[in-house]
Amino acid sequence: MRTVQGPTGHVVVVGAGLSGLSATLHLLGSGRRVTVVERDAGPGGRAGRHEIGGYHVDTGPTVLTMPHLADEAFAAVGDSLHRRVELVPLHPAYRARFADGSQVDVHTDGDAMEAEVRRFAGPAEAAGYRRLRTWLERLYRAQMSRFIDTNFDSPFQLLHPDLARLAALGGFGRLDPQIGRFLSDPRLRRVFSFQSLYAGVAPARALAAYAVIAYMDTVAGVWFPKGGMHALPRAMADAAADAGGEFRWSAEVSALESTAGRVRAVRLASGERITCDAVVLTPDLPVAHRLLGRAPRRPGRLRHAPSAVVLHAGTNRTWPELAHHTLSFGEAWEGTFDELTRTGRLMSDPSLLITRPTTHDPSLAPHGRHLHYVLAPCPNTTTGPSAVTWGDLGPRYRDSLLSVLESRGLHGFEASLERELLVTPVDWTAQGHAAGTPFSVAHTFAQTGPFRPRNLVRGHDNVVLAGCGTTPGVGVPTVLLSGKLAASRITGLTRTTDRHRTPVHGRKSR
Repeated sequence: MRTVQGPTGHVVVVGAGLSGLSATLHLLGSGRRVTVVERDAGPGGRAGRHEIGGYHVDTGPTVLTMPHLADEAFAAVGDSLHRRVELVPLHPAYRARFADGSQVDVHTDGDAMEAEVRRFAGPAEAAGYRRLRTWLERLYRAQMSRFIDTNFDSPFQLLHPDLARLAALGGFGRLDPQIGRFLSDPRLRRVFSFQSLYAGVAPARALAAYAVIAYMDTVAGVWFPKGGMHALPRAMADAAADAGGEFRWSAEVSALESTAGRVRAVRLASGERITCDAVVLTPDLPVAHRLLGRAPRRPGRLRHAPSAVVLHAGTNRTWPELAHHTLSFGEAWEGTFDELTRTGRLMSDPSLLITRPTTHDPSLAPHGRHLHYVLAPCPNTTTGPSAVTWGDLGPRYRDSLLSVLESRGLHGFEASLERELLVTPVDWTAQGHAAGTPFSVAHTFAQTGPFRPRNLVRGHDNVVLAGCGTTPGVGVPTVLLSGKLAASRITGLTRTTDRHRTPVHGRKSR
């Protein structure tokens, strides 16, 4: 593994999102002095927090899987996730509701899910689910340490027996047909393949290897941190501060000062200059490239994942048919992905993720009130409407989403609204996210593993990237890993994730 050469005693980490905080904890654990520079007033980055009239809104991800990866970062400084955050395992992990009126609860316990599939679709599908679960577990074991939790210096690193194992499992086939080997019910196939949208690729075109995301969601388990998802970065920042990390809040980096191929100092917009031995950059790639003075050459233009419209709704009531996470599928499926990734049109029959965090933490809303997060995937601003267009389009699309919710049984949703926050691609663009998407670079084959933008920067000997635009990719688990991998480039230490480790169950935070 290539590492940063020369002195690395003092590292500046730019950005206090999950990747930056993960890198910080791993660096502190190796004895480095770390200064974290964050443009916002507190930690979180994409996993931020917004207050609207007594409602505490998570502005980023709402699904937490693989919490042991976060615990690994805490452990680097002798701390632990369960001492800082109370985690609630979700049962069910999701509830899936379909256009024909049927619904299935998605359990991560194998026996419970087998029984639910038998109730929903019969014994043949239940047996198929068991075979699918075994395949997902084997797929995860074949990938985690060799292709996900690893730093790539060359595509030749793929030439390993695990590659043959992955091929034998069908990992280089297409996702939807592979899921179809086990399940014939099209509704169940959606439950185990929609996750490819997180990677920015339709199930019919995604590599079957991306079923590893379905493993994380439907086998390894889904958790909710009390206090909302923002409780995780807040706890990571507290642990880092207790371990000696220094934080500069509301401090934006304006330039990197370099000589002889090394960054010698980070300059802030305030004029302050912070000298350093190495830098970890976690902003989205265009921002990082601007600070570096150029973008690396690639054979083709980077393709970005679809974006999302999110309606954060504070309401005076809720609906008992909603679980903590509810997938509301429209009747359309293949056409929906064509709209999102090819034609650039808004979903004509949308599939939605509805999250109700007050299910397990009523304190996130005023007494007797409820918080709902409605996520609708949409084309990014390269494929679909421009960021400027969304300024006018957003309110109209909000109205159409409310109509869809009403038509799917959430009667009185609009009338129940007391506070709301609408986030569209114009807002993601304003935050510096390329193509107006918070999901960064899509996981096409040409943008995966050793072909994804690497975390070492050519021409800068002591700069390392972290975050969803670099390896391993998009999502909370992989972003946490990206911080660990960035730290490894500086320290030379490799801490391989225990693939068989049981995810940590939380106790009350201190």
